[in-house]
Amino acid sequence: MTLTADQDRPAGWMDAHWMPFTGNRQFKANPRVLTGAAGAYYRTDEGRQIFDGLSGLWCTGLGHARTEIVDAVSRQVRELDYSPAFQFGHPLSFELANKIVEKMPTGLNRVFFTGSGSESADTALKMARAYWRVKGQATKTRLIGRAKGYHGVNFGGISVGGMVGNRKHFGQGVEADHLPHTQPPNGSFFKGMPPQEGPMGAALADELLQLIALHDASNIAAVIVEPFSGSAGVVIPPVGYLQRLREICTAHNILLIFDEVITGFGRAGAWTGAEAFGVTPDILNAAKQITNGVQPLGVVVAKQEIHDAFMAQGGPDYMLEFPHGYTYSAHPVACAAGIASLDLLESDHALERVKALAPKLEAAVHGLRTAKHVADIRNYGLAAGITVTPLPGEPAKRPFDIAMAMYAKGFYVRYGGDTIQLAPPFISTEAQIDTLVSALGDCFNATA
Repeated sequence: MTLTADQDRPAGWMDAHWMPFTGNRQFKANPRVLTGAAGAYYRTDEGRQIFDGLSGLWCTGLGHARTEIVDAVSRQVRELDYSPAFQFGHPLSFELANKIVEKMPTGLNRVFFTGSGSESADTALKMARAYWRVKGQATKTRLIGRAKGYHGVNFGGISVGGMVGNRKHFGQGVEADHLPHTQPPNGSFFKGMPPQEGPMGAALADELLQLIALHDASNIAAVIVEPFSGSAGVVIPPVGYLQRLREICTAHNILLIFDEVITGFGRAGAWTGAEAFGVTPDILNAAKQITNGVQPLGVVVAKQEIHDAFMAQGGPDYMLEFPHGYTYSAHPVACAAGIASLDLLESDHALERVKALAPKLEAAVHGLRTAKHVADIRNYGLAAGITVTPLPGEPAKRPFDIAMAMYAKGFYVRYGGDTIQLAPPFISTEAQIDTLVSALGDCFNATA
C-alpha cells in the first residue's frame, strides 16, 4: 500500500515509530494513515473521508478543526509558548481552573493540572495517600479499584485498573485490591443503567465492605472508579450503585475518586458523570474532552478540605506543600485550548445536543440485538459498547475484523478486547448515527 503520494519516503520509513496500543506488525503491513480532519470526519492519505465514530479517542466531541480552538491555540503560541510550571504562573491556568470549578459538583474546587488522564490517575492516588499522611493516618495506603476498570497506563493506574491486558506484562505494581465489575451477563441488553435489584445491581457496591473487613479501613486510602467505563466496553453502573459506594466510603473514612477522563465534559449529557449520576466524589479526574483533544491536558479536582490539609502542615511558606507535578502541568497552550473548548461546549449547547442524541443512539444500537455475533449491548449518553461473541481461543479477532471492515466502509470505531465501542461526536446528526450503526450491523453480519 502506498503511504502517500510523496515518493521520497524510503522503504522502512515507518519502522522507527514503536506505536502505542497497536498491533505494529499488522499496521505496518496495512497502514491506516489519517492526514486531515474537519467536523465529524477524518481524511486519509488516500483522500477518503472517514466518519469519526469514537470522537478521536473519546476526546473530540466538538468535532475537528473548530476555528475557535484553533485560533486560541495559535494566539497563545505567539504570546507565551511555554511557562515554567514550578514556582511561576501564567494567567490562563487560573482562568481555566475557575472555569472548571464552575462545572464541578459543589465542594470540588481545587484544580491540579497534569498532562493526561494517566497522569491524573497517578496524581489522584498520590494525593490520596499523602492526604492521610498529613492527617496523621500514615497506615492508610491501600488503594481499591475495580475489575474492568481503566485508569491509564502508569504504574498506579494499572495497579488499580482491572484490565488484565494492561497489567500482565509489567509485574508487581502498587498495593491495590479490586471490586467486582458491574457488567451484566451477556444477553441482558439493558438500555441505560441496569436495575437496582438483581445479581448485577446496586448491592455489588457492598463488596467494598468485604474488602474493608479484609484490610480494615485504617489501611485503605481510597477507592477509584469510573462513573461509567469506556475502555472495557461501556460498562454502566446499576441504579443506586455509586450512591452506595459513596455511603460506604463516607462511613469508613475512605476517599472516593471518580476517574472521569471519558465521562467528564459532556459525554454523559452533563458536565460530569458525578452530576449525571448524582454522586459527589472527594477527588475527580478529567482529561480528553477538556481541550477537545487539541492539546494534552489533564486535571485532578479535589475538595477544599483535602487541599487545606496540605496547606496546614506548617513550616516556611516557601516550602512545597505537595511535592508533585509535571513539566507540562498547566501548559499555557493547553490552557488556551481548554478555555476555548469549555466556552465552545457552552455556546454549542453541547450537553443539550448529547441529551437529544442519546435516545437516538440507544434505539439504533439496540436495533443490532439480532445481528450475527452480538452477545450484549450497553449504552449511556453518547456512548455504546457491543460485546462480540468470540472465535474459539481468539476473543479479540472478530472485533478487529469488524473494525477493519468498518474502516473500509468509511467509519472509524474502536475495537478493544471482545467489544466494539462507539462514541460519536456531539455535533453528529441523527442521520449520521443511523448510517454509522447501519454500517456496523452490515459488518457484524458479514463477519465470519
